Amino acid sequence: MSHNLLGPEPTLLPAEGADADARMLLSAGQDARDAARAFPASSLAWALLAEQALSDAGDPVAAYAYARTGYHRGLDALRRAGWRGAGPIPADHEPNQGFLRALLALADAADAIGEEDEAARCTTFLTDSGTSVVEVSALR
Repeated sequence: MSHNLLGPEPTLLPAEGADADARMLLSAGQDARDAARAFPASSLAWALLAEQALSDAGDPVAAYAYARTGYHRGLDALRRAGWRGAGPIPADHEPNQGFLRALLALADAADAIGEEDEAARCTTFLTDSGTSVVEVSALR
């Protein structure tokens, strides 16, 4: 096995876990609230709630809380998967998408409530993770 000499290897969250369980519930017609209630460790469920609060409800404060929860759940999962605070988190790997969507939702909600430093930090985090706002937005 060759090692990446330019930096850490990409972190790939496992296919099984809270996000996979939430996806299954969602595909069965349940909503994001049901998924968050059943699988509170799912970044995806919290990201979806944040996205809905930003668009449908127009409630950036609720979106910020939902997104922050999803972000922290995702950080926990990334650390369990071997992530050490740096390196690529590929958006084309479906299990990573819940975390990345929560991170983008956190940036958007932070911007909406005037938390400019947090919005910039989250956007930089996406870039540092080897993705972009555009790429993660396309997942919505």
